[in-house]
Amino acid sequence: MSRNDSDIEALDPNPHADDSAAESALRPTRLADFNGQPRINDQLGLVLDAARHRGTVPDHVLLSGAPGLGKTTLAMIIANEMGAPLRISSGPAIQHAGDLAAILSGLTEGEVFFLDEIHRMSRPAEEMLYLAMEDFRVDVVVGKGPGATAIPLEIPPFTLVGATTRAGLLPGPLRDRFGFTAQLDFYSAESLEGIVKRSASLLDIHPGAGTAEEIARRSRGTPRIANRLLRRVRDYAQVRADGRLTREVASAALELYEVDELGLDRLDRAVLRALCLNFGGGPVGLGTLAMAVAEETETVEEVAEPFLVRQGFLMRTPRGRVATARAWEHLGHRPPASTLDLFSVE
Repeated sequence: MSRNDSDIEALDPNPHADDSAAESALRPTRLADFNGQPRINDQLGLVLDAARHRGTVPDHVLLSGAPGLGKTTLAMIIANEMGAPLRISSGPAIQHAGDLAAILSGLTEGEVFFLDEIHRMSRPAEEMLYLAMEDFRVDVVVGKGPGATAIPLEIPPFTLVGATTRAGLLPGPLRDRFGFTAQLDFYSAESLEGIVKRSASLLDIHPGAGTAEEIARRSRGTPRIANRLLRRVRDYAQVRADGRLTREVASAALELYEVDELGLDRLDRAVLRALCLNFGGGPVGLGTLAMAVAEETETVEEVAEPFLVRQGFLMRTPRGRVATARAWEHLGHRPPASTLDLFSVE
């Protein structure tokens, strides 16, 4: 049965309000509220406390991990905990040493400089960053050719927080200049359930028993995905379920958005179907697999594959991608004998 505008307004007195302010409030602002990474909380908390006791800026911090695990949030927390301003930029935006020099020369003492996707910064800027991190100085080159002159420019002490999704692409000299490095892990279902409940409270949503658990279970171990699914379940409940947020409503909403009970989405299932049904389980090359699902190779490799490998649906071998017995079973098919032999234990 269709619903008119007055029905929706009865559930939400201001249906056209912008959610952006509420969504930004979902990020925790204190380390004590950053749940799901207890090891990093303890280690980073010690670094910040020691810096406060000494009255100095904290060591430079390198954060690595998959997208959506909280690297940007941690940078904001560091600035907030130290009572310092935050400057944000990204590696792709810094393609010349002059770009970096302009940013560094504008920093104030104690400022936190967050550099996202730091592995994509240009080599000249990277070499300038070495000196800035160690000696808080940059050399600005004036002129060209034999008459060029390097003018040293002192910059105030600052804390660089670098974030990367591909730590292996960082050169050793840059990685070694960070005083603290942290690898963010995927979150447990229990941690994500707590995050969903906290976000629901901030969004003034009141999920019923089991609703947060259902959303957390399908969130691929990632808080960003959990918060996104929570908002989509809220939309579904508002429009199609009279505002009731039950476990059944959440399951129906996530089914509508093609997120299954294990968190696999449309692309994940398309990759598994192509691998199993089109190519007999593999091995098949990445380019061929991407062409079969009409996606770019980078999308398949960086978006779908990590989750499928982590969940035991897919293996990467020197000959190509291979579907596991679990992938066949998830699609409702019996694994071929060759697949069972491959994964059998003698």
